[in-house]
Amino acid sequence: MAWPRLDDALFARWHRTETPRLDRVLPPLSRAADHGVLWLGVAGALWASGRPELRRAALRGLGGLALASAATNGPGKWLTARPRPAGDVVTVARRLVRPPRTSSFPSGHSASAAAFATGVALEQPAAAVGVGVLAAGVAASRVHTGAHYPGDVLAGLAVGALATYGLARVWPPRSPVDPVERAPAADVPVAPDGSGVSVVVNASAGDGEGEVAAEIRAALPAASVRELGPDDDVPAVLAEEARKARVIGVAGGDGTINAAAAVALEADLPLLVIPGGTLNHFARDLGLSSVEDALAAVRTGEAGWVDVGGVEVDGERQVFLNTASLGGYAEMVRARERMEQRLGKWPAMVVALGRVLRRSDPVELRIDGRDRRVWLLFAGNCVYSPPGSAPSWRDRLDDGLFDVRLVDATQPMARTRLVTAVLTGRLERCPAFEAWTTESLDVESRSGALRLARDGEVGDPARTFRLGKAGRLRVYRGGAR
Repeated sequence: MAWPRLDDALFARWHRTETPRLDRVLPPLSRAADHGVLWLGVAGALWASGRPELRRAALRGLGGLALASAATNGPGKWLTARPRPAGDVVTVARRLVRPPRTSSFPSGHSASAAAFATGVALEQPAAAVGVGVLAAGVAASRVHTGAHYPGDVLAGLAVGALATYGLARVWPPRSPVDPVERAPAADVPVAPDGSGVSVVVNASAGDGEGEVAAEIRAALPAASVRELGPDDDVPAVLAEEARKARVIGVAGGDGTINAAAAVALEADLPLLVIPGGTLNHFARDLGLSSVEDALAAVRTGEAGWVDVGGVEVDGERQVFLNTASLGGYAEMVRARERMEQRLGKWPAMVVALGRVLRRSDPVELRIDGRDRRVWLLFAGNCVYSPPGSAPSWRDRLDDGLFDVRLVDATQPMARTRLVTAVLTGRLERCPAFEAWTTESLDVESRSGALRLARDGEVGDPARTFRLGKAGRLRVYRGGAR
């Protein structure tokens, strides 16, 4: 039996079957999924949980949905122009108020459902069970309401899953391994009640909900907890607290944590990082997804050694824990972070990259004695994954290396080739992109003073930048999982 005849037979068999319960559930579910509204709602619920892994799942699901929707509602339907099923076999209880008029093949609703569910599954399999059931219901509803043949739905499911897996090629899910589990254990105080622990809380970071300080006080009643005021000098407050503590703790975003690392390194104190910002890059790499994770670590004494990156800027030493960047990379990171909560990290990165390459000018640098003309220069504290333009996590935090990546502005059509390589997941083969690891890096600007971005903070203009490890730091970390 040919495929269209089989599709017709299955569709007719479905609608000969009486299913009063499904008649009450599936049509409203199908309407709820119109224009992706259902999945936007689910993504909002995942984001509202405050858990980083669920927020990443929401972003990845929406990113896959955007790709799948573009594929099905664009070339997918244009190339097939398959008529919708005949409505005379669909009962009134099942019919949609506004039947769709576009091509029947493939099912856009099914593609969006599969794309979102696959994205959630790649980041957080446990959460994907409920989302998967919801996606299956949406797919079934398209046959039940007479909007699609079964073959349209199966094709849509395949397109959606493939779109999200394709996205994962250039924006891989986070590693399930806690990176610092492989680092040497560090000897740190064990503080079940918080004795000897001083924590500085920057309530203005992230969502600014002001609940972190109360949670810390409840879990560590003997700890000193100080909330920063709007006029406080962050490094000065941290230094003051460090003088009376055995452990210096900090709750805030990456910029606040970076300042705390400098103080802890100077005072030779272990650092307790409590996620309190929007993105919490360093805390995530430590295996600390929540405030509860961090408090558990200080109560049990789970800690390891991490590298602290250092950069001498016009003779003044500064430290960083995550990344440092020059040229358009700093601008690209800021633009990506402004958009990634709406678009997802990979789509936001592509848009930001295109904007920066279109609007910014290349800079003339002397890198380790070699004159270079570049669009972007990135240096990560330890080696980042994936090996492309969206560095997201580190497998180790103590490897003694810097991860250097740049875009060469002298290559013909460098900007166009770079964006094409990012979109196709073949950045490593793009001649304009270079990457290497090194223990140190000397950079001198030949384009006047430039601003260096460190852990999301942009510094004053300078001409010389010398990177090297500033030291090693004891940091509380997540336990084995």
